[in-house]
Amino acid sequence: MKKLIANREIDVNEEGYLIDFKQWDREVCECIAGECNVVMTEKHWEVIEYLQDKHRKEEPLSIRGIKRSGVINIKEFYNLFPGGPLKKSTLIAGIPKPKSCI
Repeated sequence: MKKLIANREIDVNEEGYLIDFKQWDREVCECIAGECNVVMTEKHWEVIEYLQDKHRKEEPLSIRGIKRSGVINIKEFYNLFPGGPLKKSTLIAGIPKPKSCI
């Protein structure tokens, strides 16, 4: 399925997650964040980079792992990405939805 993001056709699945990470860039990220009512700050970018690094290393993502990461505390994570922080942050990061998310 294709979706117009940042004036480009991007391949996404039925939930809107990018199928091809190579299509992700900061402009795409900003557009997806805007759709999620998230205004990117330096802290958001730090979390996004952490998530992408974990994805590249093929390490599973979970709320518990985020809590232990030292990148962000859990309360701040929920504040930065309200309404399902792991789902929303991975969507914005252009990586697949974690298996731990329903």
